[in-house]
Amino acid sequence: MRKVNLKDVKETERKSPKEKYHKFVKDVSIALGRDRESLDLAKRHPFDLAMSRIPKGKAYCPYHSHGAESELYLVLSGRGAVRDKDGTTEVSAGDAFLFGPGEAHQLSNSGEEDFVYYVIADNPRGDSCYYPDSGKWAVPWGGPEEAIVKGNEADYYEGEE
Repeated sequence: MRKVNLKDVKETERKSPKEKYHKFVKDVSIALGRDRESLDLAKRHPFDLAMSRIPKGKAYCPYHSHGAESELYLVLSGRGAVRDKDGTTEVSAGDAFLFGPGEAHQLSNSGEEDFVYYVIADNPRGDSCYYPDSGKWAVPWGGPEEAIVKGNEADYYEGEE
């Protein structure tokens, strides 16, 4: 059995340059020995678990959808606003919700205290993200790195024949 206590899991912070996006994340799966690079599911884990915390007035990341990944959320504390194709829904402690591949979403803090939740993701290799507001893509680029690209629509065979 692999075991960790959340108080012992390192919390990492990430902010965008203008601080619209600000988050703190405890990667529980990494603390339990997940190897991001391995193709072996015993080392990679069939799903990832993270505890995320968003400060007052901030969002986790831009509005996006995953090409292959599903994400299950469970709110622990605080209040959040969850944006999807139908608009924005308020969530609070005890609420659970799910986004599948191709379902755009964004989480932000709509309350006075930190918005804290668990996210469980199914961890597919080669997942990409699409950002509908900007028309950008995040695509795998060898190992854990990704490239952010913005291109023009093209015909499938353009440049191929």
